Amino acid sequence: MKQCFGYVRVSTQKQGEGISLDAQKDEISNFAERNNIKISKWFEETQTAAKKGRPVFAELTKALKSGKADGVVMHKIDRSARNFFDWAKVGELADSGVEIHFATESLDFQSRGGRLTANIQMAVAEDYVRNLKAEIHKGQRGQLERGYYPFSAPIGYLNNGKKQLKTIDPVIGPLIKRSFELYASGQYSFETLRVEMAKRGFKQPNGRPRSRGCFEAFLGNPFYAGIIRIKTTGETYKGAHEPLISTATFERVQALRSDRKSKKFTRHNHLFRGLFACKQCGRSMIPELQKGHCYYRCHFPECAGNSIREEELDSAIHSILKAIKLPDYVIALIEKKVAALTNNRSVEKTIASIKLQISKLAERLEKLEDAVIDQIIDRESFLKRKNALLLERSELEGSLKKIAQDQLSPSYIRQFLERLKNLAEYYQNGNSEEKREIVELATSNRSVSAKNIFVEPSNWLQAAQDSMAILRCADARASSRTSASIDDQVNLLAQLATSPEIERLEQLGLDEPRLTRSTKEGVSESNPLHL
Repeated sequence: MKQCFGYVRVSTQKQGEGISLDAQKDEISNFAERNNIKISKWFEETQTAAKKGRPVFAELTKALKSGKADGVVMHKIDRSARNFFDWAKVGELADSGVEIHFATESLDFQSRGGRLTANIQMAVAEDYVRNLKAEIHKGQRGQLERGYYPFSAPIGYLNNGKKQLKTIDPVIGPLIKRSFELYASGQYSFETLRVEMAKRGFKQPNGRPRSRGCFEAFLGNPFYAGIIRIKTTGETYKGAHEPLISTATFERVQALRSDRKSKKFTRHNHLFRGLFACKQCGRSMIPELQKGHCYYRCHFPECAGNSIREEELDSAIHSILKAIKLPDYVIALIEKKVAALTNNRSVEKTIASIKLQISKLAERLEKLEDAVIDQIIDRESFLKRKNALLLERSELEGSLKKIAQDQLSPSYIRQFLERLKNLAEYYQNGNSEEKREIVELATSNRSVSAKNIFVEPSNWLQAAQDSMAILRCADARASSRTSASIDDQVNLLAQLATSPEIERLEQLGLDEPRLTRSTKEGVSESNPLHL
């Protein structure tokens, strides 16, 4: 009686494909009994035969080559292989004297005619797989063009079944969002971010921090900003799912990731690291700890004496923010102007302008596609430009959605003005991370020269101050000459209230009450800076 192996396989790519392992075993056992064959060992595999490199199949061929059995019995040809690479191995086994049997195929693999018939059936099976892949890819592309992601949801999102949008995971989603925000602050490297997020609950089941690769993967995935990118081809699509972060946050994270020269973490994690420059040479002021105090020095030989203590920088920033004067009557005045404009056409004009920009972006995308079809630009340049245009469109659509929701709401503008009014207080009572974020958002042109500190308000903050000054002056003149200017300034404030900078301030929780800490004696004091 001949000793043969039995090989059975089912595909894990498509549930229910073919017949079960037990049914295949029954067919093979019946064939072996009819042909005086003993199945000495079973080889079971749950992997598609369309791909080469199946581990159990490799083990089977190795055992047969070493002469551990006379041959092998398989259920049918497409159970053995659906790619020519593995089929060639089956042919090599037959050429070396190993008997190849198929339980349900009435052919003699050892004869010329039987071998030819098997080769033809194998070619049919391989063609079936290729056609199936093409149909699957066609269906997937159709879903992608409609903004649906046909693959497994990335971490932070939930799968909701076939042809359903991915939705934000209520538990993991906020942690992913916070990871983006912390990294965008410039205060964290991948290593320190892993540790920090583990403390906040984003960790492995064993309690250890998530891997660096996990953070690198999702921090570089535009899916969280509403853009679907296919990694294998580089193609991008506008997603229909709800974005987890803003386009501005995603682009800031990518800028920090690509800036390999910038040091994202120091041992002491100083508050103003990388934020102040030497006015003489333009180089960054380097923080150093000396006798319990942090000094920022310029290490350029010609500017060696240029240094300043961190407390002085902290005080200068606070003074800049404290200079924002917004009495309650001014806020009430602006709120009144906004209420008067609520029903006019200014919002419609803004919305129409944004829609026009979106329309122009669509035209640019079409021209870009024509350019790659006509081979005017290469595919790599096409994908890069397309991705940039999709991100720009996503940002405009986000602005459009926000404007439509707010509709120049007087209460929304008041909320924005209250943030500006209390910015100095928020800064004074914030932790190091929040302070640093406020400095980056609210100030610019920060430099030091011989104990003198130079700090200017950022463009958006200066624009807000100028706009409010014009409104206060205009209130004293009720003539119609000022009406257009008033409308323009109110609209400007509305745009500032929905700007990416204000969105980042919102993420810091500046609407929450900030209570000062109390000393042991019960006297209220601001949160001091600890190093």
